[in-house]
Amino acid sequence: MKKIKVTIWNEGTHERRDEAVQRVYPDTIGGALKSFIKNMEGVSEVRHVSLYDEEQGFTQELLDDTDVLVYWAHVSHAEVKDEYVERIYERVLNGMGIVLLHSAHASKIFNKLCGTHTSYLRWREAAEKERVWNVNPTHPIAKGLPDQFLIPHTEMYGEHFNIPKPDDIIFISWYEGGNVFRSGITYTRGAGKIFYFSPGHETFPIYYQKEVQQVIKNGIEWVAPAFEETAMLKNGAPCDNVPLEEIKSVR
Repeated sequence: MKKIKVTIWNEGTHERRDEAVQRVYPDTIGGALKSFIKNMEGVSEVRHVSLYDEEQGFTQELLDDTDVLVYWAHVSHAEVKDEYVERIYERVLNGMGIVLLHSAHASKIFNKLCGTHTSYLRWREAAEKERVWNVNPTHPIAKGLPDQFLIPHTEMYGEHFNIPKPDDIIFISWYEGGNVFRSGITYTRGAGKIFYFSPGHETFPIYYQKEVQQVIKNGIEWVAPAFEETAMLKNGAPCDNVPLEEIKSVR
């Protein structure tokens, strides 16, 4: 089985300026994600980059060497350059998997992949509890998870969520304030698989929770390409028009 190369893109803005986030994630959110992703049996390499790295962390060389991109973002969506969004988009169409976490629902790349204004939803910061219901237990992303689990404190994201109909809904969250949300969904675009998972606010230790870690690990395994990319996919070359059989019809 081909080993998976994972790149974690953590925006990194909060860690530079917010002491509350630094206390919860002293090694950054990306570092917290890397700490458990690197131990996955099927993963050979995990790289961690941010908005403040070369080409905002999206060099063509790195993306070309990435099987799965894990994308966490919150307050700096507009700062990501459109040319880099296009790079990610093309890589997804050509087979790179992408796992979008928490406020990445409002990222340029998720908007582009969905074709809608995905930032349109209800939200509330009240440190309320979230119960994540596993509504698709036979899906590979639900592997090893209970029928529901509780996140003690979180930020609420609520319906209506302005997204196209997902290929699969795997998790639906209920919040203490009464809202519900499609918190774990999948899409396929071209040859690439997409998984969005909403829990993961920066001031709560959600990424240390075992169930959340299991969801993310399952998501990485599911979106990972199950094939070797062909030259056609890599170069965007059109299919040839050579007939497979002799054409004998007469006009």
